[in-house]
Amino acid sequence: MLHSLDNLRCFLAAARLRNFARAAKLNALTPAAFGQRIKQLEEQLGKTLFVRTTRSIQLTDAGTAMLPWAQQTLDAADACVRSVSGETAPPEVELTLGTRHELGMSWLLPQLDGLVAVRHGLRIHVYFGSGPDLLLKTRSLDIDCAITSSRFQDARLDTIRLHREDYVLVAAASLLRRIPLSSPEQSAQHTLLDISADLPLFRYWKDAPQGGDRLRFQRIDYLGTIGAIRVRALKGAGVATLPEYLVHHDLARGRLERVLPKVRLLSDYFRLVFRANDPRRALFEALAAKLLETPLR
Repeated sequence: MLHSLDNLRCFLAAARLRNFARAAKLNALTPAAFGQRIKQLEEQLGKTLFVRTTRSIQLTDAGTAMLPWAQQTLDAADACVRSVSGETAPPEVELTLGTRHELGMSWLLPQLDGLVAVRHGLRIHVYFGSGPDLLLKTRSLDIDCAITSSRFQDARLDTIRLHREDYVLVAAASLLRRIPLSSPEQSAQHTLLDISADLPLFRYWKDAPQGGDRLRFQRIDYLGTIGAIRVRALKGAGVATLPEYLVHHDLARGRLERVLPKVRLLSDYFRLVFRANDPRRALFEALAAKLLETPLR
């Protein structure tokens, strides 16, 4: 058994802030007293919880594994006090949910009020990032969970499948009037717009049964985000593989057109990603069920 919940609170503060001095101030302790609390906890557990340098601290594997359970332990302790004092409402829970900017603005934020209603006392903070960044921050518990379609194989992470993400190859109608692209050979006159060489959206075309390597573009411009690709595509700067939900209105209004529409691109899925050992899985399942009620837009 742990000797002190106060030591556990100090551990959580240091893990979240990654700075002993700031964590000590938050807990109204001197840096020396705070360091002693962490040392006591490490000695009791027989494990080093932090790697310390002159400039920063980082969680060890043992510290990372203990973090969600430490939070659950303190939440349970708070619930015990509330039950005795007659405060029967569950304690407040805060989550940081990560997603990419385009999906967050068009789909996640409009339903945020409904998401917090899945549990009394739930507060959700939103973090915007790229796919690899979201996975990295979920692994390190800088964020609690993320919505992403990035593919990965990591036993430390668990997922719940959300909506299917369909892709289309598109270009501005004005560009296709000037430089047609009705056959693979004409691709040599065009620029491909993509995110990066390491994570190309064009793979959804190349890996499709009728896709492959038939399109040979004059050049490739990498723009970093899906939103930036859409903006450049609408300007007629090139051909792009984009999520259908993101360009649905552009296609309907004739601002963008499908390129070689007989080729059916591969699909992917958005997933809610979280740490595999996170004891809050039931809460994540409730969030996922609520997210599935709202179609992509």
